[in-house]
Amino acid sequence: MRLFIAINIPTAIRDAIFADSTPLREASDGIKWVAAPSLHVTVKFIGEWAEAAVDDVRAAVARAVRGHTPFEVETTTVGAFPNFRRPRVVWVGMTGETRLRALASDVDRQCTPPGVAAESRPFQAHLTLGRVKRELRPAETKALAEAAEAKRPRRAFAVRTVDLMRSELGPGGSRYSVVAAVPLDP
Repeated sequence: MRLFIAINIPTAIRDAIFADSTPLREASDGIKWVAAPSLHVTVKFIGEWAEAAVDDVRAAVARAVRGHTPFEVETTTVGAFPNFRRPRVVWVGMTGETRLRALASDVDRQCTPPGVAAESRPFQAHLTLGRVKRELRPAETKALAEAAEAKRPRRAFAVRTVDLMRSELGPGGSRYSVVAAVPLDP
């Protein structure tokens, strides 16, 4: 099964973020935009994993969250990887980066013993809005960058769990389901 570890966003906040990003979606049809129900903050991508060994990953996540208490994060600016001149991923940044980075580091470290590959890139807290599916025309990149500069409300939510997620690929895109919700320490 295909797995990843994420911080899920409350439905009302997730729907508000999706609505806030309407001008971005209108800027280009060359981007595969993430549907509202699929918006999340990826902590660690695992990939294909044997179903019999899922409990090992769940236990690793439980070890990783020890000592991490619930905290608040907030959406910030819209950006693109690597940049808006050549965007590949459009994202929303997050406050609480220090706490999110520490949590992601502990998850990465604890997931290594069961056999999950360690991360090669530093963690950058973000919420993926869309992935570029074709080369964008200059007018599209300009419109996208302008839409990204627009003022948007900051959306705050509490991080209370780290979730082990299953991703099922299908004709309509990926469907995500929670395999295990691991609460942060009270």
